[in-house]
Amino acid sequence: MKHIISALVQNEPGVLAHVAGMFAARAFNIDSLAVGRTDDPTISRMTIVVVGDDRVLEQVRKQLAKIITIVKVQDFVGQDVVARDLMLLSVFTPPEKRPEILALIEMFNAKVVDIGPKFVMVEVSGPENKIEAFIDACRPYGVKNVVRTGTVAMARYARSQSN
Repeated sequence: MKHIISALVQNEPGVLAHVAGMFAARAFNIDSLAVGRTDDPTISRMTIVVVGDDRVLEQVRKQLAKIITIVKVQDFVGQDVVARDLMLLSVFTPPEKRPEILALIEMFNAKVVDIGPKFVMVEVSGPENKIEAFIDACRPYGVKNVVRTGTVAMARYARSQSN
């Protein structure tokens, strides 16, 4: 089962290496990892996707909480979450197939970010299953290159909390 964990960490050199080292030392696999600054320049957020059962998740949470440079760990299990990935994909576009590919891009609410005589580069964002479906739809045309971010996620707030 996939679990999404959010960790607020001090924005300083070596934190990512320390977290990755903890995962490696305990043989936990990171399915995806995204890191970025928050509105506070001294704090970054790591969004980590881990595959495992509840026991693995509990160990990951406990080990992360022990790392001094980690300010807060949040596990999104049981919460309503918005999770998104971002992908850039280059697909082969011979002139006779270009209308089909452009229609496919529109169907997935994707965006053309670069265009050349033989390839189109497309930006797609959304849930992981949408990203996977777009890759599958483009395979028959010839996928040249794929670059993906890790998952980023944020818990939804109940309407009563937003006031």
